[in-house]
Amino acid sequence: MQPTAGAAFNMADYFLYDRLAEGRGDRVAMRTDADAWTYARAAAESNRFGNALRELGVAAGDRVLLSLPDVPEFAAGIFGTLRMGGVVAMVNPLLPAEDLAYYVEYTGCRAMLCDESVAQKLAPMLPRFMTLKDLVVLGGAARAAGAAGDRVHAYGALVSGQPPRCEPAPTRAADSAYWLFTSGSTGRPKAVVHRHADFPWNCERYAKLVVGYRQDDVTLSVPRLFFGYGTGTNLFFPLAVGATTVLFPEKPTPEALFEKIERHRPTILTSVPTSINAMVSDAEASKRDLSSLRAVLSAGEALPPELYHRWKKTFGVEILDGIGSAETFHIYISNAPGDVVPGSLGKLVPGYEARIAGADGREVEEGGIGTLWIRGGSVGIEYHGAPEKTRETFVDGWVKSADLFRRDAGGRFWYCGRVDDLLKVGGIFVSPTEVEDCLLSHPAVAECAVVAYHEGGLEKPLALVVPRPGHRADAALALELARHAKSRLAAYKFPRRVRFVESLPKNDRGKVERKRLRDEVAANGLSGSFDTDVSARGGRP
Repeated sequence: MQPTAGAAFNMADYFLYDRLAEGRGDRVAMRTDADAWTYARAAAESNRFGNALRELGVAAGDRVLLSLPDVPEFAAGIFGTLRMGGVVAMVNPLLPAEDLAYYVEYTGCRAMLCDESVAQKLAPMLPRFMTLKDLVVLGGAARAAGAAGDRVHAYGALVSGQPPRCEPAPTRAADSAYWLFTSGSTGRPKAVVHRHADFPWNCERYAKLVVGYRQDDVTLSVPRLFFGYGTGTNLFFPLAVGATTVLFPEKPTPEALFEKIERHRPTILTSVPTSINAMVSDAEASKRDLSSLRAVLSAGEALPPELYHRWKKTFGVEILDGIGSAETFHIYISNAPGDVVPGSLGKLVPGYEARIAGADGREVEEGGIGTLWIRGGSVGIEYHGAPEKTRETFVDGWVKSADLFRRDAGGRFWYCGRVDDLLKVGGIFVSPTEVEDCLLSHPAVAECAVVAYHEGGLEKPLALVVPRPGHRADAALALELARHAKSRLAAYKFPRRVRFVESLPKNDRGKVERKRLRDEVAANGLSGSFDTDVSARGGRP
């Protein structure tokens, strides 16, 4: 499905309002522990919010920033904004005040829908914001207002009096509709500007053709709705087929996830490797009932084969590992049901094209490692306010990523890290993910990350390891891990140093912050690490 650029089209119709025309208004669209919203209720609430925005003076094309936990009103904020012709942007509500302020100023949003915690952080700053005129607060607006006066509105009072029908704006398929933020792993997050047609294009291909979303599905997600990965798999995709999504605002701990799965019986779970590892490592994992699941979706970071096998052995459910990006909205390479190869990211989602290129821009030979270029109908327009980065990344319809891949003879893609992550050991490039996958196969390792340190002007691998309970973090274990790696990998790849840590730093998307680790190593050196070079004395701190 790809409407022509000039055709009348609004993605809110595709994902929500068309369900009413199909006669599905009485079906449950969103469920929480305490409530259920039908498609008809979701459409009416979205319309009320859209009317409220117009009453506040928000015009077509204005940005509306959403910063909420995973509650049904988040969906009303999205679809109401789109319905009245606004442009949606989203941000993590748990960010500190100055980070939230960055998003407000960067997006130039005219209005913001947020919860009370966000309002309390931002209300004192309202005088400094040039474009943000109205803060709509879900719960406790009066307490959040402070000196902001009539610029802060209680969601319930503002929306409840609006009519349940909203005249749709005359949007076109090529009009701007959504800003998706990059993870900010190499600096401040940038927004990719997407059109109304982009998200439905991906939904038709990834959600329907690869995963096979259907009306009887119930979905649950670890990634929150502010993250495009979660927005797609746990809101847009189920609603596009008339299915049901389960939303919950609390932190997705293993205990919470087990409880939600056993209570709501979802068929599709969206997750990330960190959460998959936490669930399967839980002391009660083997006793929990995950039999309702037919698939688990994973993205965001590499899924180690060892972790896939542990999960499959424990719960008997396939994990469909894939990769997507803010630049393409969602997943463009993925494993498929019944066709999973652990360690591989699978094959191209139908409709996408890919090339793997070397530094000279030419495609590498089959099996060679190079930078992934991707093209398809969901590619965004630009990075807002970053013309140089836009020219560098968006090239003649292609997205030039910073991800390194190889493609095998069967058309499967294998992730080899990011350009900035590669190590060059003894003049040979080493993918940190390969070393990490190997270390994770050792029973003493819960999590790990491999980065470079420098000695005598040369790069060498340093492993930062979170040990499993019951294993002593000492020189002997460090040497054991090095020998484990050296016996399974090319000799030059094993970590020359091991540092044991309590946890690895992660961003709000659940990705390990490798740049932060590299900066920390550069600043603080190798203190606390163990020498594991088996050609030396090995094991000395």
